[in-house]
Amino acid sequence: MELSEEEYSKLTEGEKRLYRRKQTKNGNKNLYKIAREKGVKNFDKFTNTGYKGLYNVETANEIAKRKGLRYREDILDNMGSVELGANIFRITQTEALLKKQEELSENIATNTHYRVGKAVETLLKI
Repeated sequence: MELSEEEYSKLTEGEKRLYRRKQTKNGNKNLYKIAREKGVKNFDKFTNTGYKGLYNVETANEIAKRKGLRYREDILDNMGSVELGANIFRITQTEALLKKQEELSENIATNTHYRVGKAVETLLKI
C-alpha cells in the first residue's frame, strides 16, 4: 500500500517505522532477485558490502553489536524511519544500477552495492 505525502506525515514515528520496514523488506527481495540474476551467490557478502558502504565499513553484525542487539536479532527491526529510509534509498539505487549491469559478475554487483552505500553515506553527511 502506498501512502500520499499527507497521509505519511500524519503517521506516528512507530507507524512510519513499520511502513518503511515493510518497504525495506520488499526492496531487499527485489534487490536479491536481481543480484542473483547478475551472478551473486554469496548473499552474506553482498549484503554486508552494502552495509559497509552505508555504515562506514560496519558489517551487519557490527551494527547489531553497536546497537546492543541480541544474537540473530534483525538490525532492520531496530531502525527508526529515517535510518530505514536511507537503507531503502541504498536498496533502490543499487537495484537500478544492477539492472543496467550487462556482465554476469558477482564482484561487479557486490562492488556496486558498496559504492551505492558509500554514496548514500556521503550524501547523508551533508
